[in-house]
Amino acid sequence: MTNKELKALISLLDDEDPDVVAHVHGRIVELGETITPFLEEAWEESLDPEHQKKLEDLIHDLQFEALHRRLKEWKEEGAEDLLKGMWLVNTYQYPDVRMEDVMKIIGELHYEVWVQVKPEMHPYDQVKALNHVLFKLQHFSANTKNFHAPTNSMLYQVLESKRGNPLTLCVIYMTMAQRMGLPVYGVNLPNLFILTYKSEVVPQFYINVYNRGLILTKNDIDNYILQLNLNPVDIFYEPCAPIDIVRRALRNLSMSYEKLNDPEKATEIEKLLDVLADDPVDEAEDEDSDDSEGSEDWED
Repeated sequence: MTNKELKALISLLDDEDPDVVAHVHGRIVELGETITPFLEEAWEESLDPEHQKKLEDLIHDLQFEALHRRLKEWKEEGAEDLLKGMWLVNTYQYPDVRMEDVMKIIGELHYEVWVQVKPEMHPYDQVKALNHVLFKLQHFSANTKNFHAPTNSMLYQVLESKRGNPLTLCVIYMTMAQRMGLPVYGVNLPNLFILTYKSEVVPQFYINVYNRGLILTKNDIDNYILQLNLNPVDIFYEPCAPIDIVRRALRNLSMSYEKLNDPEKATEIEKLLDVLADDPVDEAEDEDSDDSEGSEDWED
């Protein structure tokens, strides 16, 4: 369709005949997100709040359908690129954020880490050096004042604000560690996402990023599980896959919207979770109801 035809089509959204509006709505959805700039232009030109609301809803629907499709494609590609998966989560609320925007900050942060973390260091010292960069020099920290803000689950916003929840901070920390060749991976603990350093060089240990990179032992994890009255299972101790991390990010985001009394957005996030689901019910992951619980159990 020509630009003139597209603008004429969009103008019919304001038609008095509901059948015409429904037909136009369906046609626009078929055209996909490429029509979004024309919808945004129509919104700017409109002086009718009701018409603007129709346009806003339509733009959101198009962006949501695009995200739904991209998440499905990410999964079908193998769901190995964690940063891409987290960026896709980010685009739910901030569709204009580009992957290039995320990678630019990641690259700048990686340089700071490269200066401080040396291959010849003992693993504990490598972790301490990484802690120094992220928490002392870059001032990343837990957003305890506004824990349930949706932005805590948005990677780009956390990279900019340097405030986030356990999961997003762990993603940043793990990305920096892995770029330095460190065997650091995510661990799906109930109520608190942490990292593990797992190699043949030293006994496996754990890192509580939410508490400024505090190093933990297996006994610490055992005690934490005991406090929650849960049976110890492998998922609480061993590395998890990137898709598990993105699922957890979506669950955290869904809970944020529930806390903000926004059930429509929470329901949309559940639909995105369905795209990434392997089984109807994932019992181990269902333990993760709120990353804030237990986050103060390991203060140094």
